[in-house]
Amino acid sequence: MTRLKAILIKEFIQMKRDSVILGIMLLLPIVQLLLFGFAIHTDIKHQNTVVFDQSLTQESRELISSFSASEYFDITYVAQSFAQVNKLVDSGKAKVGIIIPPDLTANLKHQKPTPIQVIVAASDSTSASSAISAAVSIGQLKSKEIFLERHAVAENTLNLYDMRIRAWYNSDFVTAYYMLPGILGIILTMTMVMITSMAIVRERERGTLEQLLVTPLKPWELLLGKIIPYILVGYVQTTVAILIGLSVFSLPMRGSFFLLYALTTFFIIASLTLGLVISNISRTQMQAMQMSFFIFMPSVLLSGFIFPREAMPKFFYLVSSLLPMTYYMEIIRGIVLRGNNLATLWGQVLALIIFILVTFAIAIKKFSRTMN
Repeated sequence: MTRLKAILIKEFIQMKRDSVILGIMLLLPIVQLLLFGFAIHTDIKHQNTVVFDQSLTQESRELISSFSASEYFDITYVAQSFAQVNKLVDSGKAKVGIIIPPDLTANLKHQKPTPIQVIVAASDSTSASSAISAAVSIGQLKSKEIFLERHAVAENTLNLYDMRIRAWYNSDFVTAYYMLPGILGIILTMTMVMITSMAIVRERERGTLEQLLVTPLKPWELLLGKIIPYILVGYVQTTVAILIGLSVFSLPMRGSFFLLYALTTFFIIASLTLGLVISNISRTQMQAMQMSFFIFMPSVLLSGFIFPREAMPKFFYLVSSLLPMTYYMEIIRGIVLRGNNLATLWGQVLALIIFILVTFAIAIKKFSRTMN
């Protein structure tokens, strides 16, 4: 027992000395519980919606108010044409498009069913399912209201608001179409961040960092040399993932392959520079691995990979804006499923460029302090 007591005391002392790992071990379950408890919801509300009201009557305004009052739809845009609706949904700015025909009031007066077109971006199957269910329910409730007001025959009024659902980009709600592009982002995040997070700390542990420091290499040259080879590795991973998606899962590719590779480059570099920051902060490879995992979990849960960001509380929505994975989800799903071009995705690309510049600058500054 004396010997066992001695080794236990030694391990507790060692644990106390490695405060970074101890802090991560204690903080990680707290963060996961908060993420799962507050940020993750499958009942998606407040989806950006565009309305094209061709009726412009009291009845159409009441219908729009019903959509807004349900809390599932935020009437963010008012379109003046079908083309504007298509553009907003294609760009991802609007998740739902509602088109009200000009003969709404006349049809209701004569108790004739009126088709209300509801366009849903089904590239996000979870959000689309919530929107479809809510739209159908609103149509049924509005029809029953008319029945109660006019004391009419229920069978004649139940379908007065005939919600015609149009699921774009993934009309069959194939889960693989939605998940596979996101899985590529997860793979790149996991491998790129983890590999580079150990780059500097591994050199330090092996004692080869001192040899690099006496060379004429500048800090930015050394760090750049650490990440360039892994860009090629990222291209290989991307190519393998795309080939499997196309050949095995019949993944639709509606956009440009060249644009996909070009914009994936920014995400790969962003992940690599994030790994460099972790590598310069960490003292051991174990710390680097723990910190990489600490970044990996929020990237999966908050980026929109599984759970739509629209359902998250404001705080977690803002936190997700700091993750490069968030912007890559919009890029790859936009290109693969919606056929988006650079004019649509320039905001996400700009965000990745800013992230690269900031993280690379932090890595250089931290590494320069280490050299001094």
